[in-house]
Amino acid sequence: MTDKALLFNGKFLSAASTGVHRVARELILGVADILKNQPDYFDRRQLLLAAPRNIREPIAPAPIEVVQTGRLTGQLWEQISLPIFGRRGLLVNLCNLAPIARPGVIMIHDAQVHISPRSYSWAFRNFYRTMQPIMARRARLVLTVSNYSREMLVKYGVAKAEKIVVIHNGVDHILRVPADQEVLPRLGLRPGGYAVALSNVQQHKNVGILLRAFAAPALAGAKLVLAGAATAEDFIKAGHECPPNVVFAGKVSDAQLRALMEGAACLAFPSTTEGFGLPPMEAMILGCPAIVAPCGALPEVCGDAALYVPPDDAPGWAAAMAGLIESPAARAELGEKGRAHAAAFTWARSAAQLAEILAGL
Repeated sequence: MTDKALLFNGKFLSAASTGVHRVARELILGVADILKNQPDYFDRRQLLLAAPRNIREPIAPAPIEVVQTGRLTGQLWEQISLPIFGRRGLLVNLCNLAPIARPGVIMIHDAQVHISPRSYSWAFRNFYRTMQPIMARRARLVLTVSNYSREMLVKYGVAKAEKIVVIHNGVDHILRVPADQEVLPRLGLRPGGYAVALSNVQQHKNVGILLRAFAAPALAGAKLVLAGAATAEDFIKAGHECPPNVVFAGKVSDAQLRALMEGAACLAFPSTTEGFGLPPMEAMILGCPAIVAPCGALPEVCGDAALYVPPDDAPGWAAAMAGLIESPAARAELGEKGRAHAAAFTWARSAAQLAEILAGL
């Protein structure tokens, strides 16, 4: 079949935004920018963003046209309505899933359902474990976000190595949002006197090690700010103890997250596996030092511009965070090193890689 058009899967527009959805959004907007400057880039093939009718997070990627099609929503729309519409050309799916009947190109961000199955519900992990290999086998090409993810997708039989192409994420989206400085006084925070981390109880996020670290006397005068949906009750139910110097910020906007990162002594990211690791790179491009576990794609992505602590070493995490909280000079030096490193990870570069790949197909 001749691919008369390139059709981006826009199901993600009908759901609350996630990190995977951000990647899709930024890549599509980046490809649109390329088209604005080079209208003939895809030999004048039409580019469309196909979406269900229940869009929650609108996007305006002109000259890519947004087309709302079909009466179904959710998985039914993706498996029934989208492949029917997709007969017009090549489908490009950037959010881990694709229509089985017509997968086209699919980006699978990680192999976490295989590596850390306890992080997910039985239904979720078994759905992904069953569907993704079928989609990848039928797809023309599989994209992923790191060499580590590529290795894991091969290891667990999701896709063959020769079929997978790596496109690193960009991180410069955080620079486009002005910081909302009101979040610091609202949470009672002193610039430089706290570490920031994700509030997530998934097993592989390993946030419990930070709770143990902040129970140490060396951090008694500092605070750990957890940004995200998980509450203190969620952590307690998961078997963790929450020291009194832990602040639960709840869900935060990008503007609030930027302010929290810019005011923090460091971002702590102890994940035992990551397909890429956006939060530490977002912190680094803002000049916030990152302390990460040497796991998953984090060494590949963060390079020598972050501090590394083993994921099970609570005293080591306490010492690393205390060192940056107590030394403005140390965090300024590491912050500048991180900023220079992360500056290379732009969405323009990622979109250019994607556009080159799609043009080649």
